Amino acid sequence: MIAVGTTKHISSPNISEQENLDVEVLTSDFVNLIRVVFPDVEKAPSLLLVGHSLGGSVCVRACPILQQHKYRITGVAVIDVVEEFTLEALPLMHSLLNARPDGFDSPEEAIEWHVTTHTIRNPTSARVSVPGIIVPAPDGSPASAPAYVWRTPLRSTAPYWTSWFTGLSSKFLASRTARLLILAGTERLDKELMIGQMQGKFQLVVIPNVGHMVHEDDPTRMAETLVEFWRRNERVVVGVKKVGEL
Repeated sequence: MIAVGTTKHISSPNISEQENLDVEVLTSDFVNLIRVVFPDVEKAPSLLLVGHSLGGSVCVRACPILQQHKYRITGVAVIDVVEEFTLEALPLMHSLLNARPDGFDSPEEAIEWHVTTHTIRNPTSARVSVPGIIVPAPDGSPASAPAYVWRTPLRSTAPYWTSWFTGLSSKFLASRTARLLILAGTERLDKELMIGQMQGKFQLVVIPNVGHMVHEDDPTRMAETLVEFWRRNERVVVGVKKVGEL
């Protein structure tokens, strides 16, 4: 998921552009990014929207907006987030954050923490992704403070948590495109998605032996699943590029 700062939806004068993580802001930023990257809808490739956790919620919300702008959406893939399950788990987030260190003395230490706590189970993926989620501590930090801190202070995003995922199941099932839900082996469906699955409204893939960071823990299986989903749902339209074509 890509979030670009905007002032359009700022709800409080005390919240900066970068700090406002309202789901409508994130969705607007994502849509605007697509429109900048592919300004000519007629020449734009078909799009497969893929989002993990909060990113899945953003992709689901962005899909109908992009379709209104005449972009062709091959499908929407949501990775390891189920509305009811996630909302029930949100009260536990503060205790999980309490157990998380405030920072690290080096990127290597941050990578080691993610792997040893099974936050990311694939060391190779961790070496690629973890350095991007930490930043050097601000100038003037106490000498005892860690040299690197989290790029996004998750605790400060607590006011947004519920709105991120409320209504996700119904919006996902209402998407006017192919739908894919990829879950870790320990996840479960809520009632709305269970009914939708029985009605054949979306494809469900469960990847075993992974944690919440499904795409990092087993990137090969994830890539195979997404490519298979795209190939099954892509339609050949004269004059419209396919996903991956230059």
